[in-house]
Amino acid sequence: MTVNLPAAVATFVDATNAGDSDAFVAAFTPDAVLDDWGRTFTGHDGIARWNVTDNIGKRSHFEPVSAEETGTPGVWTVVLTVTGDGYNGTGPMTFTLDGDRVARLVISPT
Repeated sequence: MTVNLPAAVATFVDATNAGDSDAFVAAFTPDAVLDDWGRTFTGHDGIARWNVTDNIGKRSHFEPVSAEETGTPGVWTVVLTVTGDGYNGTGPMTFTLDGDRVARLVISPT
C-alpha cells in the first residue's frame, strides 16, 4: 500500500530511512518544536539532539501506514511503523506544516 504524504513529511521519512541527519534537520523550520511523549526539543539544535538520541542515532526506519489532514489546514496525523535500535512499534505523529517544512511534531503514546 502506498501512502500519500505531504512533501515535508516525506522528507522527514526519507531522510530518516537514508540516515541523512542534515536532510532530517533541514526538514524542520528553524524554530520548530518536537514534542516526544512530553519531552520537548526546540529549533534545529534541539531537533538535531533528538535525532542523535532517538532517531537516526538509533537507526530508526519508518514505514508510513496512513496519513490524513485533520480538520485544521496544514495539520496532519501520520501513523508510522518504527523499527530500529530504539522504539519499535506503530503509532501516530501529528505534524504541523509550514510550507514544505515541519513547524511542529507531536509524538504521542498510542
